[in-house]
Amino acid sequence: MSDGSSFSITTPIFYVNDVPHIGHAYTEVAADVLARWHRQRGDDTWLLTGTDEHGQKILRTASANDVSPQEWADRLVNDAWKPLLDTVDVANDDFIRTTDARHERGVTAFLQKLYDDGYIYAGEFEGFYCVGCEEYKQPSDLVAGTGAYEGQQVCAIHSIPVEVLSERNYFFRMSDFEQPLLDLYESNPEFIQPDSVRNEIVSFVKQGLRDLSISRSSFDWGIPIPWDKDHVLYVWFDALLNYVTALGYGSDDDEAFRRLWPSVHVVGKDIARFHAVIWPAMLMAAGLPVPKRVFGHGWLLVGGEKMSKSKLTGIAPSEITDTFGSDAFRYYFLRAITFGQDGNFSWEDISARYQAELANGFGNLASRLLAMIEKYFGGTVPARGDLSASDRAIDALAQSVTERADAAIAGFAPHDAITTTWELVDALNGYITEQQPWALAKDDAQRERLGTVLATALRGLGTVAVLVSPVMPKATEKLWAAIGAGGSIAEQRVDRAWEWQGASAVTQLESGLFPRIEQAEQGAA
Repeated sequence: MSDGSSFSITTPIFYVNDVPHIGHAYTEVAADVLARWHRQRGDDTWLLTGTDEHGQKILRTASANDVSPQEWADRLVNDAWKPLLDTVDVANDDFIRTTDARHERGVTAFLQKLYDDGYIYAGEFEGFYCVGCEEYKQPSDLVAGTGAYEGQQVCAIHSIPVEVLSERNYFFRMSDFEQPLLDLYESNPEFIQPDSVRNEIVSFVKQGLRDLSISRSSFDWGIPIPWDKDHVLYVWFDALLNYVTALGYGSDDDEAFRRLWPSVHVVGKDIARFHAVIWPAMLMAAGLPVPKRVFGHGWLLVGGEKMSKSKLTGIAPSEITDTFGSDAFRYYFLRAITFGQDGNFSWEDISARYQAELANGFGNLASRLLAMIEKYFGGTVPARGDLSASDRAIDALAQSVTERADAAIAGFAPHDAITTTWELVDALNGYITEQQPWALAKDDAQRERLGTVLATALRGLGTVAVLVSPVMPKATEKLWAAIGAGGSIAEQRVDRAWEWQGASAVTQLESGLFPRIEQAEQGAA
C-alpha cells in the first residue's frame, strides 16, 4: 500500500445514459487541478476517471435508441465522455470503463473473495427502487410527487416515481460494518469532507444499516455473479470497484495498486453515501485499506436548480469553452464557487469575472509589464539594484502567497488557493501603478530604479504563473514562454513558486492571454 508519498485521486465514473454537462466537467476539473498541483509538488500522482456502463438504466436507454447496451456505451464514451476531457484540459493518467476486461477480472476476484469469506448470502428482497439512481430507496429518500406524478412516491433527487421490486438476490452483509464505519468516522474526522456531508453520513449510519442487495436476475446487462450466472452484479457494487481494478487489483500486475492505494475520491455530494458507507464497508470485508478521503462537493445550480438534462438545465461545457476558452472555464468554476458548497452559474457572472479578473487583471498585468521591458530595455531583463520597502513587500508577498496557496490545496480548498494567488496579482498591479515606471523612464538618473521595479514585477508575475498553472495550463504555458523562463511550466515546483529569480530576456505576447470578448453572453441565447 502507499507509503504516504503518493497522491492518487479519482473522479466518479460517470453514467453513460446521456452526454456530459458542466456539472460533470466541474468535478473533472476540480480533481484535475488537485492532481496537477500535486504533480508540480513532486508527488507520485495519479488521476483516474472513466465511465459506468452497466445497469438497468443503460439497458433501457440503449433499447430506446434501438442499439445494444455495448454499442450505446461505446458511442457515448467515444463521442462525448472522452472528448469532454480534451474540452476542459483534463490530464488524466487512466480512463477506466466498467466494460473493460481488466475491470471484470478484478470485480470477479473481489466478489469471489467476499463470498468465500461469508460476507455474501442469498435472500429475498422487496423495496422501492429508483432506476435513475440505480438504488433501493429508504422511505426518507422519497417525497410526494407533483404534476403528472401527483399521488405517487418519487425519488427526491430525480423527481420520478420509484418502482416496487421484489427479487431473490444475493446480499452483502453490510450491517456487520455499522460500528466499524462509525469508529472510522470518529477516529478519522477528515475521512469525509466537508463537514456538512460528514454529518449527514454519520447520521445516516447511526440510524442503522441493512444488508445490501448486490445482484439482479431480472436483466442481464452487467457482470455475472461468478458462482451463479443467472444473476448480474448490482451496478453500484460493480462501479465502486473501478477505483482498485484500474490499479491492477485482481491481476498478476498489482504494482500500481500497492504503490498508489488508497486514493482520494472527489464526488458530488449526492453520491457521497455510496462512497463513504458502501465502499469502505466493501473494502473492510476484503481486508483492504479504506480510501484516504471522500470529498463530496456541492452542486452546480442554474436558476437555483441542480443541473439536469431532464429539466433542460444541462449546459454543455463546449457552450462555455467555445466563447471563453478552457482556461477561463477552469478558473471560473474553481474561483467563483467555494469547493464543497453549492454554486450558481450565470452567463453574466462568468462574463464579468472574465473581463475584470482575467483580461483586465492578470492578462493586462502580463501584457503591459512585458511591453515595458521591451520598450525600455529592448526585451533584456534588467538586474535589480538596491531594494526598497515596496520591492521587499512584493518578494515577501510572493513567498506568503505560495505557502498559503499550497496549504489551501492540501485542505481541498482550490477556491482559497486562487483567491490567495490573486492577492499577488492585485498587489503587482498596484505596485506598478505606485512605482510609475513610465515616469522613471523619463529620467536617466532613475535608470537603475526603473530596472529594479520591472525585474521585481517580473519575478512576481513568474510566481503567479506557476501558482495558477494547474488551473489555467494553456495561458500560463504561453506566458512562461514569453517571460523567457525556459522549459515547461508544468515542470516547475508549485510549492516553491516564489523562488523563481527571473530570466535573461522576454518576448512580447503575440496576442493577449485573455482576448476581449464583445458578446460574452452569447451562450445564453
